[in-house]
Amino acid sequence: MSTSTTASVSTHILDTSVGRPARDVAVRIAARAGRDAGWQPLGGSATDADGRCKDLPDLPDGTTHVRLDFAVEPYFENERAEARQDAPAHRDGGPGVFFPEVTVTFAVVPGEHYHVPLLLNPFGYSVYRGS
Repeated sequence: MSTSTTASVSTHILDTSVGRPARDVAVRIAARAGRDAGWQPLGGSATDADGRCKDLPDLPDGTTHVRLDFAVEPYFENERAEARQDAPAHRDGGPGVFFPEVTVTFAVVPGEHYHVPLLLNPFGYSVYRGS
């Protein structure tokens, strides 16, 4: 029996405003070894048609914290153009999305898998540790 020395991470995004996966959202991942260490960018991916990132880079040995950066503004701009929707804040001359980026930081331990779903809409979001 082998024991992994690193944690692993996966994510997916559900657009709760339309009840379907959010595709083509850019996701960047960074890691650090200790809360006072600097962030090491590891790369990124984009969500597929099911809203999943299946190819996030592996975490380096010694990782204790992970940061996922979701670039959601382009997704909502594209969705609005396709659906010809006018978000309520946009009608008042404000932005069409309140949170243009979502950053989630969480602690990890070696050998564990962390699935971090993002439930998203133009004016709010929620995250949790999934399975």
